[in-house]
Amino acid sequence: MVSKPYCNDFRLDGKVAVITGGGSGIGLATAELFAQRGATVCVLDIDLEHARAVAEKLPNGRAFAVDISRSDSVNEAVSAVLTGVGRIDILVNSAGVGDIEWAENMEETTWRKVIDINLTGTFLMAQRVGREMIRAGNGGKIISLASQAGIVAIDKHVAYSASKAGIISMTKSLAYEWGKYGIQVNAISPTATETPIIVGYWTEGEIHDTAIANTPAGRFCKPQEIAAAALFLACEASNMVTGSNLVVDGGYTIH
Repeated sequence: MVSKPYCNDFRLDGKVAVITGGGSGIGLATAELFAQRGATVCVLDIDLEHARAVAEKLPNGRAFAVDISRSDSVNEAVSAVLTGVGRIDILVNSAGVGDIEWAENMEETTWRKVIDINLTGTFLMAQRVGREMIRAGNGGKIISLASQAGIVAIDKHVAYSASKAGIISMTKSLAYEWGKYGIQVNAISPTATETPIIVGYWTEGEIHDTAIANTPAGRFCKPQEIAAAALFLACEASNMVTGSNLVVDGGYTIH
């Protein structure tokens, strides 16, 4: 059993963090915050140019291409990280897609795309990095982005909701299996967050107004607020938190 002392300074000095989907949105905000807190940040994205644009602005930032839905791409990217920086202490699974449609109209290709990227891709990254953390014997932190849509029903989100509910359940299973190795595995479930993924659905008309009305906080979330939650789960202040789903939804799911 790996045991570490409690620490409340929320620093990541000397840590190596891998962040998928780091080229934009929540992944970008998390990469920036982790770098500010002292981590060496490896920005992984399907768009290598986006990853490079982010990494170049970070002290010790590194950029790698990955398609998380493909195990060969995941293995190649993680191997490249290990070759370049030697180890991985923190994994943030932020990559994902938000394709939505009424259930009766959803094409099988859309369903498979969402599940393959959001759920299978998150598992493939967690599995590959988890194996390395187990081998290294120093514990680690794995944080995956779920959603309020994995907790409550939202129309047109059938595939997205299934993928995010799966992440919440998978997080518990991995935490249960890997706790003996000193690896903490947690999820974060945001409400609609002001990133490109929500543009065109949550940001317009009646859907926007209803969502805001049903959120006690009266607004959507900022990417930096999810990054702050990820920082807590990534640092040693959270060493006794594992298998949890940290809901950051402004109260959307409490009623």
